[in-house]
Amino acid sequence: MSSSSIRSRVVQVNAPGGPDAMEICTVDIPAPGPGEVRVQHHAVGLNFIDVYQRTGLYALPMPLRLGLEAAGVVESVGEGVSHLHVGDRVAYVAPSPGSYADWRTLPAMTVCRLPDGISFETGAAMMLKGLTAEYLLRRVRGQLDVEAGDHVLFHAAAGGVGLIACQWARALGLQLIGTAGSDEKCALAQSLGAAHVINYRTENFVERVREITGGQKVKLVLDSVGKDTFEGSLDCLMPFGLMVTYGNASGPVPPVAPLVLAQKGCLYLTRQTLFTHLRSRETVQAMVDELFGMVTSGRIQIHIGQRFALEDVREAHRSLEARQTMGSTILTL
Repeated sequence: MSSSSIRSRVVQVNAPGGPDAMEICTVDIPAPGPGEVRVQHHAVGLNFIDVYQRTGLYALPMPLRLGLEAAGVVESVGEGVSHLHVGDRVAYVAPSPGSYADWRTLPAMTVCRLPDGISFETGAAMMLKGLTAEYLLRRVRGQLDVEAGDHVLFHAAAGGVGLIACQWARALGLQLIGTAGSDEKCALAQSLGAAHVINYRTENFVERVREITGGQKVKLVLDSVGKDTFEGSLDCLMPFGLMVTYGNASGPVPPVAPLVLAQKGCLYLTRQTLFTHLRSRETVQAMVDELFGMVTSGRIQIHIGQRFALEDVREAHRSLEARQTMGSTILTL
């Protein structure tokens, strides 16, 4: 246990804005208090939610330190933390930002020991995205049970969450229909488990879903794109189907009149967030154990499509916003 602070680089935003709003500065990282740990990061994961927070779409107090996931080594442990020890290899997703840094002190509840067979880079690239795929495919439920052989529509199938979901769906026996914005991205999603792929820039995804399913449409749509795909996604659902929206990559979804859901087949609609699922240490560990098990068994491979140095964080965000990335993106330290 350390009682002194440590100097660390951090990425900070002083006012909402574009990638240039991010600055790298050096600050003191305090010793952990009760229920906390201090971690020396080896790799940091990037996610689209970081963009939402940087731009102010998700309003947070400023100045703001960005980043929700990372992997590294526990340097010190606060009082009351029993599941972690100094020297443990760990990975985490945190409910509050601050992982774009060399060091971080944070609550220990969502920090988990990293199996020896999983590298720091893989750990940093998989926590938020992998646990999101876990709850989307294993915990979200509608009226219609989704069973092996069923079709599921998944938007942004070549993204970090999408490539994990393609593989997880295949392991569950689901026929995942993945959409992406280029033939290259579609090919990658299909190579990792998507049963069917749709290039939404050249094809009408609603018509293609009807063709693929023989007019039956799907029981479940999983959509992180938001505004641009929402209405079409509803049209892909069979009666009593479930629409899960969990992101806003193209902008937030406009207000929806409940009568529209009735007219389109008595549809179910839910807006999900990962941290509502991560409400207890026991649930966090159960979800992480399932994710780590899928990765260590080889049923899921974590595809890291882009690596940027911490100093190049602005370039990383520009690539993310331009949808030029595939798979996971990480910062190396």
